[in-house]
Amino acid sequence: TDVNDEDLINVEDVIVTITNKGYIKRLNTDSYRAQRRGGKGVTGTKMHNDDFVERMLYTSSHDNILFFTNLGKVFTLKAYQIPSASRISKGLPLVNLLSFEENERLAAVVNCASVEQGGYLLFATKTGTIKKTELIQYKNIRSTGIRAITLNEGDELMEVSLTDGNKEIILGASNGKAVRFREDLVRSSKRAAAGVSGIKVADGEKLIGMCVVNAENDEIMIITSNGFGKRTSVDSFKSKGRNGKGVKFMNLTEKNGIPVCLKPVTGDDDLI
Repeated sequence: TDVNDEDLINVEDVIVTITNKGYIKRLNTDSYRAQRRGGKGVTGTKMHNDDFVERMLYTSSHDNILFFTNLGKVFTLKAYQIPSASRISKGLPLVNLLSFEENERLAAVVNCASVEQGGYLLFATKTGTIKKTELIQYKNIRSTGIRAITLNEGDELMEVSLTDGNKEIILGASNGKAVRFREDLVRSSKRAAAGVSGIKVADGEKLIGMCVVNAENDEIMIITSNGFGKRTSVDSFKSKGRNGKGVKFMNLTEKNGIPVCLKPVTGDDDLI
């Protein structure tokens, strides 16, 4: 019988957490319990005083996890290759698992059952550039990583999402404006291509989020730098085509601060 190491590892749902300082770990889903809104919560990760949990990924132990960096490179790991740790453990430094360069940091994480499943990866950069590439082009990723997108000088990769090529996209900027357009307006390009303009941002402003709209009843959650949040219907974001300045989705005040997060949600979602 032909048996490899992967066949001996249970297929189970897991949660992968990554902190701002780059600590990563894998936990079983029963490490958390549902709670009411507004509570103190339970300890999810023990960390340094100046660190915080930045990403939580709900996935399967045998799924592929793609790690994209701000410099436009991509690395890959199977979920089971991430060390398992207790709920109060801080985890392992990500640089122990991935070969990051100097000044290179994690920008986005995408998980998929297989890179051969079909679909596209949609990229968005700090200056509002967007690019679409077939997922299969990221089949053979070296341990040292490969180029995922070519960036202009001063630009950084901000967001990456997995799509089927027929979605609608919302790009939000720190100036409180957003654009909505059909994904098919962005043609598919090669793995190392640079992309096209998705939203116009001025000097001192930047992209804060990219939302892939899955259904008309989806909502957009917006969080500001001062901790304020709101949910807005996707219908409030009118489709105007890409490469525009966008329409206002939030008034900027000294009390609220500036928008820092733009995510698609539904009313049944749990938020951490």
